[in-house]
Amino acid sequence: MTLLDTWLQTPAASALGWTLVHFVWEGAVVALALALALRVIRSSRARYAAACLAMLGMVASFGLTFARLQPQRFQRVATVESRSISRGSIEQWPKNPTPRRASDFLPYLVPFWIAGVLLFHLRILASWIAAQRLRRTGVCCAPDLWQRRLNRLSARLRLSTPVTLLESGLAGVPVVIGHLRPVILMPVGLLTGLPAGQIESILLHELAHIRRCDYLVNLLQTSVESLLFYHPAVWWISGVMRAERENCCDDVVVSIHGDAREYAVALATLERNRCAVRETALAATGGSLVKRIHRLLDKPEGPRAALTPAVSAGILTIAAALALAAWQSKPAGQLLAQAQTQAPPEARPASSPYDKWLNEDVVYIISDLERTMFKGLETNAEREKFIEQFWLRRDPENKVKREHYRRIAYANERFGRPNLAGWKTDRGRIYIVWGPPDEIEDHRSGGMYKRPPEEGGGVTSTSPFQQWRYRSIEGVGTNIIIEFVDTTMSGDFRMTSDPHEKYTAPFVPGQSGGQVFVSPEPGKKVTVEITPDRRMLVNIPLDFDAAQYIISGSTRASDGRKDLGDFTAVSSVCQDAPQAFGCLVRPVFQPDSPFYGRTLLEPGSYVFDAVVKDRAGVIRKTYSVSFSVR
Repeated sequence: MTLLDTWLQTPAASALGWTLVHFVWEGAVVALALALALRVIRSSRARYAAACLAMLGMVASFGLTFARLQPQRFQRVATVESRSISRGSIEQWPKNPTPRRASDFLPYLVPFWIAGVLLFHLRILASWIAAQRLRRTGVCCAPDLWQRRLNRLSARLRLSTPVTLLESGLAGVPVVIGHLRPVILMPVGLLTGLPAGQIESILLHELAHIRRCDYLVNLLQTSVESLLFYHPAVWWISGVMRAERENCCDDVVVSIHGDAREYAVALATLERNRCAVRETALAATGGSLVKRIHRLLDKPEGPRAALTPAVSAGILTIAAALALAAWQSKPAGQLLAQAQTQAPPEARPASSPYDKWLNEDVVYIISDLERTMFKGLETNAEREKFIEQFWLRRDPENKVKREHYRRIAYANERFGRPNLAGWKTDRGRIYIVWGPPDEIEDHRSGGMYKRPPEEGGGVTSTSPFQQWRYRSIEGVGTNIIIEFVDTTMSGDFRMTSDPHEKYTAPFVPGQSGGQVFVSPEPGKKVTVEITPDRRMLVNIPLDFDAAQYIISGSTRASDGRKDLGDFTAVSSVCQDAPQAFGCLVRPVFQPDSPFYGRTLLEPGSYVFDAVVKDRAGVIRKTYSVSFSVR
């Protein structure tokens, strides 16, 4: 028998199972009582208090029922006479056990209830973590002017707790987060996009939440929802609490600000930026917007401006139109995107210049917050304004912008390849972000390299590589060295953090993805490889024993009219001269002349000739490779 089976046989499990069943009718009675009370009560404060009492009644009834059904902990001890049980008495026991009743299965409801409670509490924890991330990520301090206004409004509400006002690029509507150290998050641009009176109304609404400790109450409320999740009445009462909570804050705004019409217009405007706000955060757009505006304009509590029926109808019409536009905008965008995706390539529109600006021009310097904000813009005018502010935030004189585009042009000119723009390469990215290096150690031809002591010393052969040194990079450190290695010898320099990556195995013909041509002579072959970007790579095997080799080669057009380049080199084998600089570490020679592997060849037919001699100058091998460039 498992531990769970053992626990399910205990009186506590049975009591909890009965409690879950009894709460079904108990919760229904509490909800019915609240429904009757709401038909009589008109004050939003009283309605909210009644809903809170009903929620407390739910918890109390559940707890009291469980306590009442618990077995008595202290029972009178009965004295029984011990006697031996014979085999005959055992045979006289009833052979058929007592049939099990439905109540015997009630404890088996408990594991499912516990699993549900755990899942809902994990949901609350995830929501709380998301709200805290919203509080810390993508935020900046609001202008001092609005922080001072917020302090004055707090004083009018007699709110002693200090409240911080922040602008957020992730929040779609104003929200309150925190109880002990409350923070009001305003969407970026809202403080400058609405009239001052409407912004003050919104801030008063959020301050009212803080004054009433709604954030803490909301956390407790979600905990009760998780505990009693299986009863629909709990969710209905919770919905009443949230709706009346917003009504109470609306009444506070109208009683202090006095202009219900302006506040209603502010709420309708916020609806356009409505998003899914975290459960543990309180937003000014909570509840039903249409019902709140109708209540504000028709039956607000406290002093309010006199509104004629015509004005009221106009405001409601505007609010409904704004809400409808906000509701339709997202599906329309989704349908357009779907139509563009399903359309044939020739019918799809060209990429927007704003997409190019986001994904090419500033892809390396734009922050995640700015990217999210830019993607949320709907009109080209908003995008143009954002781009203008993007550069002004970095430098009011636009020197940063001019330097940035100069770096992009330089990267495209110096680091680009036929099939890849320079800004997309690793060297281009580093140059664009950090600018030109203070020093460059250039080994673009690879070949023999004397290793520094920290990398093992000695002499070895390397792939082409470069080391860029920056004396100081703000926020990174000093004496920063960045290494780029071209392991394929195709001009594709990749950034690496491993200083040993340049000490690679011999170049393998064909690894660049280009076309390989081989010599027709018997024995080992000379290979000429033409990379996809029309560069020439040569590999000459040294298949006879010698301490020193004299290698020469030349490349010419097949018609003999044009010589493209030649080389002559004298190399030794490292095994015979381990400390000699310029020796071969393997019996393969790859020329390090600037022509080979770096020069782009014009389309046509060519011939490569190579001669290998020993130390005495006797020719030991001759090779000839015909190749073509497309």
